[in-house]
Amino acid sequence: MPNCEEYNLVLMLEAKFFAIEPKLEDYWRAIILFGRNVASYKFALAKSLLELAPSGKTIITLEDLAEPYSRYITEHIKVADTQTTSTSSRFLDACRQFNSQGISKTRLIDTTVRLGFGNVIDAFHNLSAGATPVRFFTDERKGATKGIVLTDELFQLLQVLQAENLPLEVEARWRLVESAWDLKISSKLISYDSTQELLFAVNDLRRRIDVTSCRDALNGYQKGKCFYSFADISIISGSENLADVDHFFPYRLFNDIPNINGVWNLVLASQECNRGENGKFDRLVAIKYLERLNNRNEFLITSHHPLRQTLMLQTGNTEKQRRQFLQSTYTAAQLKLGTGRNDGWKAPFEHPATF
Repeated sequence: MPNCEEYNLVLMLEAKFFAIEPKLEDYWRAIILFGRNVASYKFALAKSLLELAPSGKTIITLEDLAEPYSRYITEHIKVADTQTTSTSSRFLDACRQFNSQGISKTRLIDTTVRLGFGNVIDAFHNLSAGATPVRFFTDERKGATKGIVLTDELFQLLQVLQAENLPLEVEARWRLVESAWDLKISSKLISYDSTQELLFAVNDLRRRIDVTSCRDALNGYQKGKCFYSFADISIISGSENLADVDHFFPYRLFNDIPNINGVWNLVLASQECNRGENGKFDRLVAIKYLERLNNRNEFLITSHHPLRQTLMLQTGNTEKQRRQFLQSTYTAAQLKLGTGRNDGWKAPFEHPATF
């Protein structure tokens, strides 16, 4: 259980995430990204909602929901067997039996309806500070529906500009959580491969395990916006506004800044900001962006297992230590690059702030 100070920090950061004109996608992202997880069921339910909603059906029976829900979980079990912190689960055992052809699809669906939803439907909208004011479905299991009813907010969510990014963000969060459980890497580091733009971990056999795309893992915490200009970005491969993964402190300081490839130093930037003669590229940015990086990293800190542990190991155990780490790193970078206080790079344009 978190101590009082940690809990208050989580509440403060959740409030800060919603502080600037929260949109539908912000409420959705908060559900996916924040809070502790004891099982992966929330992610399977989220992906099922995003899959079912385009059909236009409002009433979703548990049988309808059970098909995509169990399919996503069985697919993930093939990659990472551990899908909960609990020592046993009859539902997950049924998913494993299905994967080994021990039971039929019909039997799996029946078991999912009986055992698969447990508390996940009740708890889906819950954050540390309470339930989100926006709900993407209502629980009608005790009524005539025997399932859930999708709300207008879920259908509206599918129409927002960021809708195409949301399934990838859910998948990335799921991969991070299950990797932490399956590999027991809560005390180890998630690293970044700049050539493949992947986050990866190394298990006890010194074997590399690719976890997820760096873009997919970071996008939600930036609300789908460029870190520097707040322009809309995409994480869909081939998109015209595909985000660049940028080193906040430039990579040319590799020998001077520890863990420069750490998640703490990676941000998503629009191509307009990062490239070209006037782009940020390998320049040191203006100091005004340092507070923004601190805010983004504190959002990540609330993301338990393994990004929380990764950032704390790299930058400090307390918010004060992490802030001091960023400030001292910025000062060291200025001295190394001969950059004055007002000489740092700034985005040529900036939309209204979103985080």
